[in-house]
Amino acid sequence: MEDFDAADDAFTDDANQVLGLVFDEVLRQRVLWGEQNHPDGTGAPGMDGLADAVKEDNQQRVESGELTFLDILNEEFLEAAAETDPTRLKEELIQVAAVAVTWVMAIDRRGDG
Repeated sequence: MEDFDAADDAFTDDANQVLGLVFDEVLRQRVLWGEQNHPDGTGAPGMDGLADAVKEDNQQRVESGELTFLDILNEEFLEAAAETDPTRLKEELIQVAAVAVTWVMAIDRRGDG
């Protein structure tokens, strides 16, 4: 966070707008389903190997200039899916959310959404 320029008001405004939309969806789901308290369902056998394979594939995509947001989100999701430690799972899920928000912001910058 040290490298982040807090003076970048446009970025901050854009991020706050997208995070507001995410919050609205969280509220919508709360109204629809109530408080949700499901098991994590992560850490299935072989999931860590799948996550590692996708991470390796993504490194090749970086090197060839073909990495996509879907590739990044898939890697972060699979890392979360492989995790068994609740603290690490929380960190991975925050990374999933951050990639999704960043992707939405990129769509907005392109004017596609």
